[in-house]
Amino acid sequence: MADVTTVAPRFPRWVAAPAVDCLAWVTGLYGAILARYEYGLELRHLAALAPVLIVAVAVQVTAGQLLFLYRGRYAYGSIEEVRVLIRIALLDVVVLLLADMWARDQAVPAGAPVVGGLAALVLMLGCRLVWRLRELARSRPDARVAARVLVFGAGSAGRHLLQSMLTDPKGRYLPIGVVDDDPGKRRLHLSGVPVLGSRSDIPALVERTGVTTVVFAVSNAEAELVRAIRDITTGAGARFLLVPSVAELLDHDLGLRDLREADVTDLLGRHQIDTDLDSIAGYLTGKRVLVTGAGGSIGSELCRQIHRFEPAELIMLDRDESALQAVLLSLDPQAQLTDPSLVLASVRDAERMRQIFRTRQPQVVFHAAALKHLSLLQRYPAEAVKTNIWGTLAVLEAAGEVERFVNISTDKAADPASVLGYAKRITERLTACQARRSPGAFLSVRFGNVLGSRGSVLTTFAAQIAAGGPITVTDPDVTRYLMTIQEAVHLVIQAAAIGRDGEALVLEMGEPVRIAELARQMIQLAPRPVEITYTGLRPGEKLAEVLFGAGEIDRRPFHPLISHVEVPPLDPALVLDLDVDAEPASLAAALSGLCASVRSARAA
Repeated sequence: MADVTTVAPRFPRWVAAPAVDCLAWVTGLYGAILARYEYGLELRHLAALAPVLIVAVAVQVTAGQLLFLYRGRYAYGSIEEVRVLIRIALLDVVVLLLADMWARDQAVPAGAPVVGGLAALVLMLGCRLVWRLRELARSRPDARVAARVLVFGAGSAGRHLLQSMLTDPKGRYLPIGVVDDDPGKRRLHLSGVPVLGSRSDIPALVERTGVTTVVFAVSNAEAELVRAIRDITTGAGARFLLVPSVAELLDHDLGLRDLREADVTDLLGRHQIDTDLDSIAGYLTGKRVLVTGAGGSIGSELCRQIHRFEPAELIMLDRDESALQAVLLSLDPQAQLTDPSLVLASVRDAERMRQIFRTRQPQVVFHAAALKHLSLLQRYPAEAVKTNIWGTLAVLEAAGEVERFVNISTDKAADPASVLGYAKRITERLTACQARRSPGAFLSVRFGNVLGSRGSVLTTFAAQIAAGGPITVTDPDVTRYLMTIQEAVHLVIQAAAIGRDGEALVLEMGEPVRIAELARQMIQLAPRPVEITYTGLRPGEKLAEVLFGAGEIDRRPFHPLISHVEVPPLDPALVLDLDVDAEPASLAAALSGLCASVRSARAA
């Protein structure tokens, strides 16, 4: 048996569209003549009207063909098509008026072409409006199966999301209304969907409209707003979904596939980012860019975001072959390990670094290779010296002629109290020293903990929750600056565009977050309750991190989220004298002393 839903074939557009428009002209002109003679038409009036109708139809069809109205250039019922239609109608009226003026006997009353043309235009536009409304109705999701949703946010993300929902006949979401805290948007209709109130109205709207889901559609929202709307929504018994942050949407437009459940990075780590894409493209597009530590969390995200700016070559360096393969596949699923963009090497090998820079000649370098686990480096400070300090020095000296060098640092370098902090502060000072010796711009970028990075507190808590708990927190009052990987890297790339030689750029991290609160937020998202156990601060850990060290001043001359601080240079000879075979406590003390040293670089 044939499918009863099968639609009968339509007339081809090149036939249907001109036929509708010609009929509109016939109707419009006939109606104008009929009204002029107060419905008392005689045969002579109709005879006089016939040539006028022929001219009108001929002009409409000919101009429509010449301006591609009937040749598929414009979507039927689109704004572009309406503009062309108005131009053709005006041309038709002018031709009719001139023809009527030149005729020996006025074929029709002088005002008939104007009135008839206006009526014809209204009919042509009306037909297109009816067609468009019909198509919109057909493209709406099936109300019998689609989830009824409220969309929070009447901005650009909300409007785009509504259009996506309303143009997918097989879609899973049917928008019933929009909620926005801006009083100026009350009683608006977006794609036919009304703005029904503010966040305080969500519980009543959920109960009154039968909504089962609230979609948070503010892609640049702070975490505080996400938490507030989520709490209201879950309190009302509805499901909470959201669109990703701006940083997650760098490589594609917002669509229904992007809707997802909230995770802890949404609840604690979102920050608004204002990006100057032109300045970024200016130093990345068409350049050879090297990323060390490319297989790590920060390095791999750097590669993904740099890749979209179309560098001439993206060189990804790491000593971990599996991590290199993973980042390459994230850029190109069809790529092979033979791809020349991959470089397997260790920054500890100074000669290998010189050889890579000599043969590949990168113009921009992001140095993200480093050991980062505070407690382990506290026990094994020699490894911090070999990788974080000597490795950085090897890369700096090999990169002497690059245009721009960006050293990835950490907030632990501000008033350091741990081996990790000492090592990172020393790399900032070594970078500042190289800035004095090289023609390019050498600078550091400093930020706090990154949510979701490999080995971060987030992954630790997730593993503990999966094991049934407990979650271990060092102290109930311990706080840290937190940011998502995408947002941190986004600001790193922006900072590198505006950083000046020898500076450390400090990224705005928002307010510090209590780690105990982070644990509680993750427990709320967990399938079952988990306890929190407090273990006490470990050696080298601070109760609260700072972004600025003693004497550093928060200056933001170019970007509201990026501070510029001066860094005193450090003579590389001092770090080469470090004794990695010394006792850990003795080596840590030596590192602390180098951080406090005011001795600058010797003349090159």
